[in-house]
Amino acid sequence: MSVNYRIDVAKKNRKLLEGFIDNLSLEQLNKVPQGFKNNVIWNIAHCIVTQQLLVYKKSGLDGMLSDEMIAKYRKGTKTEGDVSQTEVDEIRSLLYTPLDQTNTDYNNGVFKNYEAYTVSTGSTLTKAEEAIDFNNFHEGIHLGYILALKKAL
Repeated sequence: MSVNYRIDVAKKNRKLLEGFIDNLSLEQLNKVPQGFKNNVIWNIAHCIVTQQLLVYKKSGLDGMLSDEMIAKYRKGTKTEGDVSQTEVDEIRSLLYTPLDQTNTDYNNGVFKNYEAYTVSTGSTLTKAEEAIDFNNFHEGIHLGYILALKKAL
């Protein structure tokens, strides 16, 4: 399976995530329903951040995101307050460009090293290709969370 295919799968998922941004109000994106610890926009931003951490940081490379964004949405964080429309617009703008850059960088041989990392499911990632594959699985989990959140809004 080519990396181009893997990135295409990720882009299709991101299109679904974009639909939530486009079709939910700012209030709905920010609402944390009873029984949940995060909201729709946190889940979307978390997907963007996780892809960069798993693929780039574990490869010893800088990604495209600010340290502030990474700190706010990385694994182990939760919704701490409402995000502004400006922040939503920034998150929306980051849905595709990191994936395009990953595809370009992969095809240009940028990913040479990888710091092995065991994910929450117990699988150990040992190279960028595995991180890209796992990321698609991870984003599917968060798509499921978002669908549950949407029902609870």
